[in-house]
Amino acid sequence: MFTKATFKFLNELAANNNRAWFEENKPRYESLVREPALDFIEAMDPVLAKFAPNFRAEPRKVGGSLMRVFRDTRFSRDKTPYKTNIGIQFRHQLGKDVHAPGFYVHIATDECFFGAGSWHPESDQLAKYRDYIAQKPEKWFAARDDKKFAAQWDLWGDSLTRPPRGYAADHPAIEDLKRKDFVALAALSAAEVTGPGLVKLAGSRFATAAPFMKFLCEALEIAY
Repeated sequence: MFTKATFKFLNELAANNNRAWFEENKPRYESLVREPALDFIEAMDPVLAKFAPNFRAEPRKVGGSLMRVFRDTRFSRDKTPYKTNIGIQFRHQLGKDVHAPGFYVHIATDECFFGAGSWHPESDQLAKYRDYIAQKPEKWFAARDDKKFAAQWDLWGDSLTRPPRGYAADHPAIEDLKRKDFVALAALSAAEVTGPGLVKLAGSRFATAAPFMKFLCEALEIAY
């Protein structure tokens, strides 16, 4: 699927992040990035079905699990037009955007990793996560501290400096209630990305995040 040439292309794109270069090298993007990404996504479909049947692997060029290469520059000082990483999200079937609960693969020359959870959830979604943690802290701790999950994943993301309004400062889960992201990351090396076992590794790693993902889905009252 992915090869060392994939990383070489991403490096060159970072050094030549402009439309003229990209158009000239679009066949390389197709063969080194998009096609192997779609092959990986297709291979992940039966894997996800075994432990996360409501999460979708959609190998479509547009609108599927492969995130678009074009950057949204409307509100950014960085006006370079293209992303220099490969982003793949296996989103819950009810999710409409990247903020929905999902499993994620990030491939870049400077860092590769697996992700699971909900990144920058919208306010109503975030409130549901916090309320569920506040109401069922023992259940949250059981999911967060599950041995297999905790051994391979680290919670990551932005947090408030003060307790959110409406939650007691002495709540046993107050540090988690401050979270603005409910995301966990797991290590992934470039050698693993280009190796023959990426699909098996992704499935194994994502499966260990099931307790965490189930908790988030329960908070939103959707089926895991």
